[in-house]
Amino acid sequence: MGVRQVVSGRRVASLIVVALAGAPQIAMAEPVSLRMEMFGPAGVPVLTLHTHLDETAGGYSVGVDYATTGMAKVFVDIHTRSEVQGRMTATQEQPVSFRADSTRNGTERHSRVDYRPDGTVIGGSTPPLPQPVAEGLTRGTVDNLTAYFRLERQLARTGSCAMRVAVFDGRHRYDLQFSDAGHRALTPSGGQNYQGDAIACRMVRVERESNNDEQNEGATGGTLWYARLVPGDELVPVRMQMDTQLGVVDAYLAEIRGRGVNLKLMQ
Repeated sequence: MGVRQVVSGRRVASLIVVALAGAPQIAMAEPVSLRMEMFGPAGVPVLTLHTHLDETAGGYSVGVDYATTGMAKVFVDIHTRSEVQGRMTATQEQPVSFRADSTRNGTERHSRVDYRPDGTVIGGSTPPLPQPVAEGLTRGTVDNLTAYFRLERQLARTGSCAMRVAVFDGRHRYDLQFSDAGHRALTPSGGQNYQGDAIACRMVRVERESNNDEQNEGATGGTLWYARLVPGDELVPVRMQMDTQLGVVDAYLAEIRGRGVNLKLMQ
Protein backbone atom coordinates (compact mmCIF):
# COMPACT_ATOMS: atom_id res chain seq x y z
CA MET A 1 0.00 0.00 0.00
CA GLY A 2 1.66 3.25 -1.10
CA VAL A 3 1.14 6.94 -0.60
CA ARG A 4 1.21 8.73 -3.97
CA GLN A 5 0.63 12.38 -3.31
CA VAL A 6 2.12 15.44 -1.72
CA VAL A 7 0.54 15.41 1.71
CA SER A 8 -0.17 18.12 4.20
CA GLY A 9 1.82 18.24 7.41
CA ARG A 10 -1.14 17.21 9.59
CA ARG A 11 -1.72 14.03 7.58
CA VAL A 12 1.85 12.76 7.22
CA ALA A 13 2.17 10.89 10.51
CA SER A 14 -1.10 8.99 10.11
CA LEU A 15 -0.43 8.16 6.47
CA ILE A 16 2.98 6.72 7.34
CA VAL A 17 1.39 4.48 9.99
CA VAL A 18 -1.16 3.23 7.45
CA ALA A 19 1.54 2.64 4.84
CA LEU A 20 3.72 0.65 7.24
CA ALA A 21 0.84 -1.42 8.53
CA GLY A 22 -0.38 -2.25 5.06
CA ALA A 23 2.98 -3.01 3.42
CA PRO A 24 3.17 -6.69 2.37
CA GLN A 25 6.01 -8.74 3.82
CA ILE A 26 7.57 -9.21 0.40
CA ALA A 27 8.13 -5.44 0.25
CA MET A 28 10.77 -5.77 2.95
CA ALA A 29 13.19 -6.97 0.28
CA GLU A 30 12.57 -3.95 -1.95
CA PRO A 31 15.27 -1.28 -2.23
CA VAL A 32 14.64 2.15 -0.72
CA SER A 33 15.38 5.39 -2.56
CA LEU A 34 15.55 8.84 -0.97
CA ARG A 35 15.94 12.34 -2.35
CA MET A 36 17.11 15.17 -0.11
CA GLU A 37 17.21 18.86 -1.00
CA MET A 38 19.75 21.08 0.72
CA PHE A 39 19.63 24.84 1.20
CA GLY A 40 22.12 27.48 2.27
CA PRO A 41 21.56 30.94 3.80
CA ALA A 42 18.29 32.63 2.82
CA GLY A 43 16.96 29.29 1.60
CA VAL A 44 19.13 29.23 -1.53
CA PRO A 45 19.28 25.69 -3.05
CA VAL A 46 22.83 24.35 -2.93
CA LEU A 47 22.74 20.58 -3.39
CA THR A 48 20.52 17.62 -4.29
CA LEU A 49 21.34 14.21 -2.82
CA HIS A 50 19.99 10.81 -3.88
CA THR A 51 20.44 7.69 -1.74
CA HIS A 52 19.69 4.09 -2.73
CA LEU A 53 19.63 1.32 -0.11
CA ASP A 54 19.30 -2.37 -0.92
CA GLU A 55 19.41 -5.25 1.56
CA THR A 56 19.78 -8.95 0.81
CA ALA A 57 20.16 -12.01 3.01
CA GLY A 58 23.25 -11.14 5.00
CA GLY A 59 24.31 -8.22 2.84
CA TYR A 60 23.65 -4.61 1.93
CA SER A 61 24.54 -1.95 -0.61
CA VAL A 62 24.27 1.80 -0.24
CA GLY A 63 24.72 4.24 -3.11
CA VAL A 64 24.83 8.04 -2.91
CA ASP A 65 24.84 10.57 -5.73
CA TYR A 66 24.97 14.30 -5.06
CA ALA A 67 25.76 17.49 -6.91
CA THR A 68 25.76 21.21 -6.22
CA THR A 69 22.95 23.15 -7.85
CA GLY A 70 22.13 26.73 -8.81
CA MET A 71 24.43 29.51 -7.66
CA ALA A 72 26.37 27.10 -5.43
CA LYS A 73 27.99 25.65 -8.56
CA VAL A 74 29.62 29.03 -9.21
CA PHE A 75 31.64 28.69 -6.00
CA VAL A 76 32.08 24.91 -5.75
CA ASP A 77 31.06 22.66 -8.63
CA ILE A 78 30.87 19.15 -7.16
CA HIS A 79 29.40 15.91 -8.48
CA THR A 80 30.03 12.73 -6.48
CA ARG A 81 28.92 9.12 -6.83
CA SER A 82 29.82 6.60 -4.14
CA GLU A 83 28.73 3.06 -3.34
CA VAL A 84 29.51 0.40 -0.77
CA GLN A 85 28.83 -3.32 -0.80
CA GLY A 86 28.87 -4.97 2.61
CA ARG A 87 27.91 -7.86 4.81
CA MET A 88 25.72 -7.96 7.92
CA THR A 89 26.70 -10.22 10.79
CA ALA A 90 24.76 -10.87 13.97
CA THR A 91 26.47 -7.93 15.64
CA GLN A 92 27.63 -5.43 13.03
CA GLU A 93 27.46 -4.03 9.50
CA GLN A 94 30.81 -4.46 7.77
CA PRO A 95 31.83 -3.06 4.36
CA VAL A 96 33.49 -5.28 1.76
CA SER A 97 34.23 -2.79 -1.01
CA PHE A 98 33.78 0.96 -1.41
CA ARG A 99 33.99 3.04 -4.59
CA ALA A 100 33.77 6.81 -5.00
CA ASP A 101 34.11 8.98 -8.10
CA SER A 102 33.93 12.74 -7.90
CA THR A 103 34.53 15.86 -9.92
CA ARG A 104 35.35 19.08 -8.09
CA ASN A 105 35.74 22.23 -10.17
CA GLY A 106 36.83 20.11 -13.12
CA THR A 107 39.29 17.92 -11.19
CA GLU A 108 38.47 14.21 -11.07
CA ARG A 109 39.12 12.00 -8.04
CA HIS A 110 38.60 8.27 -7.66
CA SER A 111 38.77 6.10 -4.54
CA ARG A 112 38.76 2.31 -4.28
CA VAL A 113 38.92 0.55 -0.92
CA ASP A 114 38.54 -3.10 0.12
CA TYR A 115 37.86 -3.98 3.76
CA ARG A 116 38.99 -7.43 4.92
CA PRO A 117 37.32 -9.47 7.71
CA ASP A 118 40.52 -9.31 9.79
CA GLY A 119 40.40 -5.49 9.83
CA THR A 120 42.99 -4.99 7.10
CA VAL A 121 42.13 -2.21 4.65
CA ILE A 122 43.56 -2.12 1.12
CA GLY A 123 43.09 0.74 -1.32
CA GLY A 124 43.61 4.39 -1.97
CA SER A 125 42.86 7.15 -4.42
CA THR A 126 43.67 8.48 -7.86
CA PRO A 127 45.44 10.82 -8.17
CA PRO A 128 47.42 9.63 -5.13
CA LEU A 129 47.74 11.84 -2.09
CA PRO A 130 51.06 13.66 -1.55
CA GLN A 131 51.15 12.08 1.92
CA PRO A 132 49.08 8.86 2.06
CA VAL A 133 47.24 8.01 5.26
CA ALA A 134 49.41 5.84 7.49
CA GLU A 135 48.54 2.15 7.29
CA GLY A 136 48.26 1.89 11.05
CA LEU A 137 45.42 4.42 11.05
CA THR A 138 43.26 2.57 8.52
CA ARG A 139 43.01 -0.82 10.22
CA GLY A 140 39.49 -1.58 11.43
CA THR A 141 37.91 1.37 9.62
CA VAL A 142 34.78 1.50 7.49
CA ASP A 143 33.55 3.85 4.76
CA ASN A 144 31.35 6.86 5.51
CA LEU A 145 28.21 5.28 4.02
CA THR A 146 28.49 2.27 6.31
CA ALA A 147 29.06 4.59 9.28
CA TYR A 148 25.66 6.21 8.78
CA PHE A 149 24.03 2.85 7.96
CA ARG A 150 25.27 1.55 11.32
CA LEU A 151 23.79 4.59 13.04
CA GLU A 152 20.41 4.15 11.36
CA ARG A 153 20.20 0.47 12.34
CA GLN A 154 21.31 1.15 15.91
CA LEU A 155 18.62 3.82 16.21
CA ALA A 156 16.01 1.29 15.11
CA ARG A 157 17.22 -1.24 17.70
CA THR A 158 17.91 0.97 20.70
CA GLY A 159 16.73 4.52 20.02
CA SER A 160 20.22 5.78 20.89
CA CYS A 161 22.65 7.70 18.67
CA ALA A 162 25.70 7.12 20.87
CA MET A 163 28.55 5.62 18.84
CA ARG A 164 31.95 6.46 17.40
CA VAL A 165 32.96 5.10 14.00
CA ALA A 166 36.46 5.08 12.50
CA VAL A 167 36.26 6.05 8.81
CA PHE A 168 38.68 5.71 5.89
CA ASP A 169 37.33 6.43 2.39
CA GLY A 170 40.53 6.14 0.38
CA ARG A 171 41.50 9.79 0.87
CA HIS A 172 40.57 10.84 4.38
CA ARG A 173 40.88 9.27 7.83
CA TYR A 174 38.54 10.60 10.51
CA ASP A 175 36.14 9.49 13.23
CA LEU A 176 32.43 10.23 13.25
CA GLN A 177 31.24 10.83 16.80
CA PHE A 178 27.46 10.55 17.25
CA SER A 179 25.61 11.52 20.43
CA ASP A 180 22.01 11.80 21.57
CA ALA A 181 20.32 15.17 21.10
CA GLY A 182 16.83 14.29 22.31
CA HIS A 183 13.45 13.76 20.70
CA ARG A 184 11.56 16.45 18.86
CA ALA A 185 8.10 16.83 17.35
CA LEU A 186 8.84 18.24 13.90
CA THR A 187 6.41 20.54 12.12
CA PRO A 188 6.32 21.57 8.44
CA SER A 189 9.31 23.76 7.62
CA GLY A 190 11.42 24.89 4.67
CA GLY A 191 8.82 23.77 2.16
CA GLN A 192 8.77 20.23 3.58
CA ASN A 193 5.35 18.88 4.58
CA TYR A 194 6.43 16.57 7.39
CA GLN A 195 4.96 16.49 10.86
CA GLY A 196 5.83 13.86 13.43
CA ASP A 197 8.26 12.68 16.09
CA ALA A 198 11.97 12.35 15.30
CA ILE A 199 15.14 11.32 17.12
CA ALA A 200 17.90 13.93 16.99
CA CYS A 201 21.56 12.92 16.69
CA ARG A 202 24.52 15.24 17.01
CA MET A 203 27.48 14.48 14.73
CA VAL A 204 31.06 15.71 15.10
CA ARG A 205 33.83 14.82 12.65
CA VAL A 206 37.18 14.26 14.40
CA GLU A 207 40.18 14.38 12.07
CA ARG A 208 42.74 11.64 12.60
CA GLU A 209 45.11 12.46 9.73
CA SER A 210 45.81 16.17 9.24
CA ASN A 211 48.59 16.07 6.62
CA ASN A 212 46.18 16.46 3.74
CA ASP A 213 44.98 19.90 2.60
CA GLU A 214 41.64 18.36 1.56
CA GLN A 215 40.67 17.55 5.13
CA ASN A 216 38.13 20.38 5.22
CA GLU A 217 35.91 18.57 2.70
CA GLY A 218 32.61 17.17 3.93
CA ALA A 219 30.49 18.12 6.92
CA THR A 220 32.45 18.88 10.08
CA GLY A 221 29.44 18.61 12.37
CA GLY A 222 25.71 19.06 12.65
CA THR A 223 22.39 17.63 13.80
CA LEU A 224 20.35 14.94 12.05
CA TRP A 225 16.71 14.04 12.76
CA TYR A 226 15.61 10.45 12.10
CA ALA A 227 12.19 8.80 11.89
CA ARG A 228 10.73 5.43 10.96
CA LEU A 229 9.14 5.99 7.56
CA VAL A 230 9.49 2.55 5.95
CA PRO A 231 9.33 -1.04 7.25
CA GLY A 232 12.67 -2.56 8.12
CA ASP A 233 15.56 -2.44 10.56
CA GLU A 234 16.68 1.16 10.10
CA LEU A 235 15.42 4.70 10.51
CA VAL A 236 15.85 7.32 7.79
CA PRO A 237 16.94 10.97 7.99
CA VAL A 238 14.07 13.44 7.79
CA ARG A 239 16.06 16.65 8.28
CA MET A 240 19.66 17.75 8.80
CA GLN A 241 21.52 20.91 9.68
CA MET A 242 25.19 20.54 8.81
CA ASP A 243 28.35 22.65 8.92
CA THR A 244 29.96 22.27 5.48
CA GLN A 245 32.40 23.98 3.13
CA LEU A 246 29.34 25.75 1.70
CA GLY A 247 28.45 27.10 5.15
CA VAL A 248 25.53 25.95 7.31
CA VAL A 249 23.27 23.79 5.15
CA ASP A 250 19.69 22.76 5.98
CA ALA A 251 18.62 19.48 4.38
CA TYR A 252 15.09 18.14 4.00
CA LEU A 253 13.85 14.73 2.91
CA ALA A 254 11.87 15.46 -0.24
CA GLU A 255 10.87 11.99 -1.38
CA ILE A 256 11.15 8.36 -0.26
CA ARG A 257 10.13 5.23 -2.15
CA GLY A 258 10.29 1.52 -1.45
CA ARG A 259 8.95 -1.29 0.73
CA GLY A 260 5.37 -0.35 -0.06
CA VAL A 261 5.80 3.36 0.66
CA ASN A 262 5.78 6.17 -1.92
CA LEU A 263 5.90 9.42 0.00
CA LYS A 264 6.53 12.87 -1.44
CA LEU A 265 7.15 15.58 1.14
CA MET A 266 8.24 18.46 -1.09
CA GLN A 267 8.80 19.32 -4.74
